[in-house]
Amino acid sequence: MKRWGEIRDPIHGYIFITDVERDLIDTRPIQRLRGIKQLAGAHLTYPGGEHSRFSHSLGVMHLAGVLANRFVQLGYLSQDDLQKARIAGLLHDVGHGPFSHMYEEILDKYRHMTHEDVAQWLIKRSELKDVLKKHGYSPDELSKLSVGRLEKTKKPFLNQIVASQFDVDIMDYLVRDAYFTGVEYGKVDIYRLIDSIDIIDNKSLGVDMAASYALEAFVIARYEMFKAVYFHRSVRAAEVMLIRAMDYANEKLGLTAFKTPGDYLKLDDASVLLGLLSLKDAKEKPLKFSYKIAQMLENRQLFKCAYEMIIHRRDEFFTSILSRGEVRSQIAQEMSDKTGVDPDCICIDVPTVPSVPYYPMQKRPADIPVFQTLPNGSKSVKQLSEVSHLVETLMGYMDVIRVYTAAPYRKKIREAAEQVFGERPYSTRISF
Repeated sequence: MKRWGEIRDPIHGYIFITDVERDLIDTRPIQRLRGIKQLAGAHLTYPGGEHSRFSHSLGVMHLAGVLANRFVQLGYLSQDDLQKARIAGLLHDVGHGPFSHMYEEILDKYRHMTHEDVAQWLIKRSELKDVLKKHGYSPDELSKLSVGRLEKTKKPFLNQIVASQFDVDIMDYLVRDAYFTGVEYGKVDIYRLIDSIDIIDNKSLGVDMAASYALEAFVIARYEMFKAVYFHRSVRAAEVMLIRAMDYANEKLGLTAFKTPGDYLKLDDASVLLGLLSLKDAKEKPLKFSYKIAQMLENRQLFKCAYEMIIHRRDEFFTSILSRGEVRSQIAQEMSDKTGVDPDCICIDVPTVPSVPYYPMQKRPADIPVFQTLPNGSKSVKQLSEVSHLVETLMGYMDVIRVYTAAPYRKKIREAAEQVFGERPYSTRISF
């Protein structure tokens, strides 16, 4: 592929771009990602976590190219396939709304859509379509490939470059999020991992057992980043506040009322926060509450975790029930009745952020195929959990249920939560 220029990235160094990539990057849908933080409210706990979806998208494009280029060298892909994989990586997150996955909960509630649905819509309906057509690419094909939904292809493994259990999207956000938050857990030798990936039966990606140590490090890094960053108590406090504020102000601010790409592209972190702050003189209680939350976030006055329950052993019924918003609202009302605390100030959090591999209510995490090349050139395939006791252990679950409230009500709500959920076991009341 002919290079047009390069962009300097703190994670991957120089990221070289082609003409079509330059034209896509210069569009409003991609440039808008500069105004959307990768980690929503995490910067209030980790001050360095201010990086955007824009830089992440460039990183995913780069790594998609590195992996696809390996497949070109192995004879699986053409140069045209390589360019498509890079475009898919660049466009993978173009549908994210303000505050990333926090907005997605509102989007799902009112429009039954995900950021991937929006990405496909934007690619086929916005100026992205015109750029792709100009360079000879099918917007429909790239919209599907960007979210791993390309069907009727002779190379189904193409989907897995940007959408699988160890895709380049995860690789980039692990190392990028670790770098900007300043934690050590996400440091993974992703290039060694990429160099060990091959195709199994022309269908799926697998990792050579010779690099199992790199794959184990990858799985551990995902798990540790989940605990240390993505579902950190204070990080989630900011995020549940954002979700509630956007939910209550959704109709007033038209957060999910978009009809055209232009409507949607007006939404970013700053525009929504400004909208919430514009509700200062609102008369309705929900809108006044949204304004108050926005004020609190501006001053880092976060809700406090009053109660936490960690479930290491699966209870499908319990977690599936708590995943329903109306059930959580009923429990919050019960706590309100016991304490006199306004139910708006009680948030029951059962984290379900899609970008994190280990989260509650998920079916069994997809195992990762590993292979050993036999003397005759064929591949003996197993699952990673079969050959790694460490990974087998981490393939379990750690469901987290937390109750948040405003600081003055913390003691009252803790006591009420213990009555509702039962007093916490000793193991959850000590520091680890």
